[in-house]
Amino acid sequence: MSQPHIAQSLAQMTPPETITAMNGLDYLRAMIRGDCAGPPIAGAMGFSLIEAEEGRAVFRGAPAFAHLNPMSTVHGGWYGTILDSAMGCAVASVLPAGRGYTTLEYKVNLIRALPVGVVVDCTGRLQHAGRSTAVAEGEIRGVEDGRLYASGTTTCILFGGQT
Repeated sequence: MSQPHIAQSLAQMTPPETITAMNGLDYLRAMIRGDCAGPPIAGAMGFSLIEAEEGRAVFRGAPAFAHLNPMSTVHGGWYGTILDSAMGCAVASVLPAGRGYTTLEYKVNLIRALPVGVVVDCTGRLQHAGRSTAVAEGEIRGVEDGRLYASGTTTCILFGGQT
């Protein structure tokens, strides 16, 4: 990727000072409304944030041909990326302005193969938020069939603001 292309892409991102001025839930809802830019990874992976409430975030998406591995199945990284996004946003939804998070670790259980083009909802739910870490769980379910395709858990480290 050329440097001008990177600079142009970064210019389209929401400025960090805008993000840190809002609490996590307000920021997530601003992304849903389109008032703040969503993360570029969501476009590359074919999913987007569709719901956010305190302690819960839902992403909707479908894997595409570009997400296949050499065995012609959806790469495990697709499952992990949407789960990491939903679980992390469930954590973000309870953070006050000035606080942030990042994934410390996460685990993904692939339950069944997810066919290309099947639309899924990935729901992240907060289990615990402390002073320095938070824990969340998530699941990927088919919108049409309701089947469970994967589940996961995460621990996030919290930073900024008062600890």
